[in-house]
Amino acid sequence: MASPQAIKAPASVRKQSADGLENRAKPVLKWAGGKRALLPELLARLPEKINSYYEPFFGGGALFFAGRFPSAVIGDVNKELINVYRVIRDHSGRLLKELEKHPYEKEHFYRVRAQAPSALSAIRRAARFIYLNKTCFNGLYRVNSRGEFNVPFGAYKNPRIRDPETIREASARLRGVTLQEGGYRETTASAQAGDFVYFDPPYEPVSATSRFVSYSRDGFTSEDQADLAYAFRELDARGVRCLLSNSSAPLIRKLYRGFKIETVYAPRSVNSSASGRGKVAETLIRNY
Repeated sequence: MASPQAIKAPASVRKQSADGLENRAKPVLKWAGGKRALLPELLARLPEKINSYYEPFFGGGALFFAGRFPSAVIGDVNKELINVYRVIRDHSGRLLKELEKHPYEKEHFYRVRAQAPSALSAIRRAARFIYLNKTCFNGLYRVNSRGEFNVPFGAYKNPRIRDPETIREASARLRGVTLQEGGYRETTASAQAGDFVYFDPPYEPVSATSRFVSYSRDGFTSEDQADLAYAFRELDARGVRCLLSNSSAPLIRKLYRGFKIETVYAPRSVNSSASGRGKVAETLIRNY
């Protein structure tokens, strides 16, 4: 197995690595399982050459925003999340104006949470999403069986709801990027030899009590993990380079037997319980 040090990142990413993480574009959203803390490990494992970048479980998009890729296709099953990025890309100025209307107040939070996204314009939906993300408990995204956001108000000293610099930089990075609402197969359908796919699915729980299935209303089961592993192998057969992050659960190592499998440790600060925070063993799997 090749060591992380033996694998070169693209020249643009290597230059940014020398500049330090603080000089890269930052994710707009807080996200459970976000990869900001794992970036050094991920960047060290990027292929030297990438024609097009694909990321079908986009979430906060830490790896995408850390690099500069010649072309990219990003996707997610969470349609509200994709709407946020579409609005950031196309209407960042109007979004910033809309965010001015949202104070950090408990009563206002619950009024906004009660709104039906379908009744709002795309820009107001995006502002609502960002506001709830910045002010809800622990930055979680969780929905009930009806698909309604149900995370309670969070206690913060001074949350930065409106962040013009981060939103404008994200808008610049998203220009020309294809945004795909849907699953990983739809997002990676056009990937071909020379392209790169980063998979960051909901993690397989390492214990019976650690499952967190509310990222989307349908959750992500062990059967879904097996289907994803099959898709990973299909892309491998097409000559697409793939990197996947997941938990250290035995099922994951079994599903990806035959590929490069490494264990890394990264701090976790966004989780539904304190026991899920701190340094956690994670698995990185790649076919190159």
